[in-house]
Formats: sequence, C-alpha cells, structure tokens
Amino acid sequence: MSNVFILNGHQPSDFTKGELNKSLVERAEWLLSAEGHQVRHTAIASGYDVNAEADNYVWADVVVLQFPVNWMGVPWSFKKYMDEVYTVGGYDGRLSNGDGRTAEKPKENYGLGGTRADTKYMLSATLNAPREAFDNPQDGFFKGLSLDELLAPVHYTMKFFGMTTLPTFSAHDVAKNPEVESDFARFDAHLKAHF
Repeated sequence: MSNVFILNGHQPSDFTKGELNKSLVERAEWLLSAEGHQVRHTAIASGYDVNAEADNYVWADVVVLQFPVNWMGVPWSFKKYMDEVYTVGGYDGRLSNGDGRTAEKPKENYGLGGTRADTKYMLSATLNAPREAFDNPQDGFFKGLSLDELLAPVHYTMKFFGMTTLPTFSAHDVAKNPEVESDFARFDAHLKAHF
C-alpha cells in the first residue's frame, strides 16, 4: 500500500465555505485508509509548518492536491503555501536539487532537478465553470482548452520536483448547478481506479 498525502488548498471566504473540497478530502482519506493506504492531510486554512509540509512530500508515494479553481488558478493561500513550502524543499534537496542546470551546462536541463521521481500526484479541482466549457473548440471563452491545460502551472510545478501525474479529477458547475452526489460517486470511482 501507499503513503498518500492530501492537501486541501481551499481558503474559506464570504463567497464559499469550502464544504465540497473538505468533503472530498474526507472521502479520500476514508476510502484510501479503508484500502490500507497510510494517509496524512493538511488543510492550508488551518495553518501549517513549512518544514513538516516539505517532509510530507518526501514521505508520500502519492500527493493529492484538492483545491477550488479561483480566477483560473489556485487560491491565494495555496499559492502562498507553494511559495513557502516548495521554496524550502526546493532549495534543501527534499523536493529538488536546484533547477537541474549545472555550471558546465547553464542553458540545459532547466526544470529537471527534481528529487521526487518515485512520487505521483493527482489534481482534484472544483470549479464553477461547466464541464462543457472545456475541450470544446466552439466555446467562446476557453476555445478548446482542457482543464489540465488551464492548470498547467500546477502540473509544471509538480514536474519540476520530478513527480508523475495521475489523471485529474474535477467537479464542475459547483456553485450554479451543483451535482454533489454525482460528483461524490465519480470521485469514489476515480480513486478506486487510480489507487
């Protein structure tokens, strides 16, 4: 069985309390523990210790990043977490040995210094955009863009540390047309298929 670290990147606000993200984290923790996986999780909004967080990535075989898509990216508190935790772990070798370049080849191998090559990660995103807005060249806004393309900065951050991706899970239209029970059923099936 695997060591699974789950990060809840939601930041409660006047607009949203984060109940869906919290529920997805709780479901993942329960389901994966029931299957024999060792699970840890951090809720960014509850506070965290930077060094303990970097150690969670070293401990983990799989990292699940649970977050709402806010303004086409991660919430500000998740970005702050990245800046703090990933910078520390990226400089001290826990997540990477620098950026992959060497003094002998200063223009080559950028982004290939990651030390987490044996670690997988999965994005699990909630967003108000309908599923039909993605992968649709006729869509007036995204014009065929996929959700994974929208979230490329998160994918590239994990790739910088050498991690490999599992398929992304997403719950769409969560504010205007929520289908929570259907999302839960799909999430459970997604976890069973990939863990």
